[in-house]
Parts: sequence; C-alpha cells; structure tokens
Amino acid sequence: MAEFERDLLFLLHDVARLLRVDADKRARAHGMTRAQWGILIWLERQPGISQKELAELLEVEPITVARLVDRLEARGMVERRPDPRDRRIWRLHLSRPAHLVLLEISEQRAEMATMVTNGVAKRSQTIMIEALVRMKATLTRDSHPTRRPPELNRLPAARPVEREAV
Repeated sequence: MAEFERDLLFLLHDVARLLRVDADKRARAHGMTRAQWGILIWLERQPGISQKELAELLEVEPITVARLVDRLEARGMVERRPDPRDRRIWRLHLSRPAHLVLLEISEQRAEMATMVTNGVAKRSQTIMIEALVRMKATLTRDSHPTRRPPELNRLPAARPVEREAV
C-alpha cells in the first residue's frame, strides 16, 4: 500500500469527498440537492436562524443561501418571516412538507452511516468519533500555536551551535 493511502489528512479529505458524492446522488434521486438537504437539517436544528447566519454556518455567500432558500420556499418547505426587532432580517422556518423530507434525509443518512462503517467494530467507531470531535475542537479553537512569521519560512531553521571541546 502506498504511503499516501495511509496519510491521515489525505484519508479525511478523500472520505469526506466520497461521502459528498454519495449524498449528492441520494439528494438528486429525490429531486433535491445536497445543499438543500443541508439547509433543511440546519433549520431543524436551529429554527429561526437568519439567512446570514446560515450562510456563515454553511461557509457560502449569503446570495447562495438566498437562492437555495428561494427554491425551498417555492416547494413549500421553508418560509421566511421578518425579524421582530429588525425588518431587514429574514428568519427561516421549516414548513410542514419539510418534515416529511427530513424523515427521508434521516433514513438516507442512516444508510450512509451503515455503509461507511460496514466492517468497522463499534469500539473503533467510538474511538474514531472521539478523535474527530477532538480534532474539530482543536481546529475551531481561537488559540493556535504560535507559528513562524511567513518571511521566516523562506529562511533555513537555525542550527544549534556546536561548541569545541576545551
């Protein structure tokens, strides 16, 4: 097995990419997109979130969220309600038809989880989940280890000075 096939960062990226491809296929089979599914899931978890807040969570531009919400609203799954304190802000809420779609999404997610963990012992899954939670926490922490300034990255690292024996 090639060295890169056991590289943690490569594996994390590749598994995530393969899961996105599978989720895209599953969503398309139901006449939707993975992004639309993601919006429905977030709105179930955080009802009344603003379009701007949702864009930040999804790491996309607000216009992208607006277009996706337009399509979901046209399908009767999402409704925009004005914010009671700021009329410039729209709060997003699920409509009744979205709950049926969320049941299907939940089934699809369960199938994906079963597929991806096939042959992986429960204990290993627990360890993997704990490790990923820790990695995520480390990456989202505000304080990161001090790094060398970019201009120093071009310079060779200082070597320890060797002393001559007296």
